[in-house]
This record gives sequence, structure tokens and C-alpha cells, in this order.
Amino acid sequence: MITDINQLDLNKSYTYKDYLTWNFPERVELLMGKIFKMSPDPSRYHQKISRRIFRYLDRFLSDEKCELYHPLFDVVLKKGEKSTVVQPDLCVICDKSKLTDKGCTGAPELVVEILSPGNSNRELKDKFKLYEQNGVQEYWIVDPNRRDITIYTLNDNNKYIGSKPFTEGETLSSLVLDGLKVDIENVFRE
Repeated sequence: MITDINQLDLNKSYTYKDYLTWNFPERVELLMGKIFKMSPDPSRYHQKISRRIFRYLDRFLSDEKCELYHPLFDVVLKKGEKSTVVQPDLCVICDKSKLTDKGCTGAPELVVEILSPGNSNRELKDKFKLYEQNGVQEYWIVDPNRRDITIYTLNDNNKYIGSKPFTEGETLSSLVLDGLKVDIENVFRE
């Protein structure tokens, strides 16, 4: 059992099996076997935005077969030598066979990531590519600074097609969760 992150070599590659032996306070993700420290605890505003989006999703899914999760919830996209384990801000899983006691093994149908100063590049580059390659059908990138949400949806060639950013005064519609409407102004109000 690893109880201190300093016991790990951050330049080494790790597996999901390794990840399960870690018991230290720092939150980390594994992207293609590499350890990435997660941003410090989210800001109050980040948490408000997450809570508001959670409410929209939770109300919409109340009678649906899909389930909504938030951190600390592991999403295992790849096992083995190049393991990937992420903890999205929010995710929706409709295929319950993917659910385990520890989280989800396989791609959620929808992932929501809220940008923070320390994670923007990872969300916009690394996770974008991983979510696309692993079949996350819809990926929302929420930008608190610009006060907008951009949705990426997989096309028939398993490539993301991006929406225009949804901004205040507009209503976001999900293609994956047909009928879901989110008032952008409400999400970002102070």
C-alpha cells in the first residue's frame, strides 16, 4: 500500500492495478499510465457551477435508466500498461454493466469537465483526445471565465464535432440526453 505520493516516481508509467494500491490524500488521475495531480480543491464558484449542472442532470434523469456521478468517482477507460483513470466533474452512465463498486469501467455516455486554472490544458487536449478515442458520446467543457459551455459530440467516424459555445441568454440542448435543456445564465449566475 502506497501512503505517500512521494513514494512514487512521477516519470514512471503505472497501471490501474497500481492505482488501486494508493492511499494518500492527494487526488490524482492516470492518463495513459502517467500520474497527473488534480487541481487543488475546486473554488467556491467551480462548486456552484457543478452543483447547478448536477441539478439539471439529476432532475432530467430522475425517471431515466441512466445514472449521474460526481467526484470521487473513478472512470477507468483503459487497463493494463497504459492505464487511464479519470475523475470527471460529472458523468452520466446509461449502461449499468459498466458500473463497479469503485466507479465505471468503460466510457460514460456524457462527461462534464469544468475548467480550473490548473487543469485547462489537460481538459482541452489530453482528456479531449482520451474521451474521443474511448467513445464518450458527449463531452461538455465548461469555462467559468468565459461563462460558456461547449459540447463535443461523436460523429459517425468517432470524431468529436464541437458546438458553438453556449453563452448567457441561451439554452443548451443535449443530443445524447434528448430533451435535456440547461439555462446557461442560471449555471453561471453569481
